[in-house]
Amino acid sequence: MELWRRGRAVAARLWHRHRRELGAFGVVGGVAFVVDVGLFNLLRFGGDGLLADQPLTAKVVSASVATVCAWAGNRWWTFRHRNRPHAVRELLLFVGMNAVALLIGLAVLATSHYVLGLRGPVADNAANLVGIALGTAFRYVAYRLWVFRRPRGADAQGPRPRPVGV
Repeated sequence: MELWRRGRAVAARLWHRHRRELGAFGVVGGVAFVVDVGLFNLLRFGGDGLLADQPLTAKVVSASVATVCAWAGNRWWTFRHRNRPHAVRELLLFVGMNAVALLIGLAVLATSHYVLGLRGPVADNAANLVGIALGTAFRYVAYRLWVFRRPRGADAQGPRPRPVGV
């Protein structure tokens, strides 16, 4: 019971400290999620299904477009208080971390589709959602640790983020 209370206290402190950042990350992620899943389904099942028989290619295309959307949202909103002057380096790190997250998603989709033989819209979308969830957890940690780091010498709390719209 004591361990449970301590765990809740730590979680509450982390939430209090990072709620604005986590909320913005969630909104940006939600937009990227809609782009990723929507484009994946359009490429696989929409109209003539441009990539109907190529689920992994469809996933690479949809995740790549979603990555560009997510980078812009995270750079200029979620982690704007951590912006560094080296945007190209930051973008390369961002793309690298998203490539790892994409590999996580591709592994889940490939396992479901090719190893387990679970095919069709429901199975492919379920595998896609599991891969996105696992990749999202990895991305948040990776962005905080490596991509949108505080500049050296910044205090522990960093500058106070401006309210949205200011």
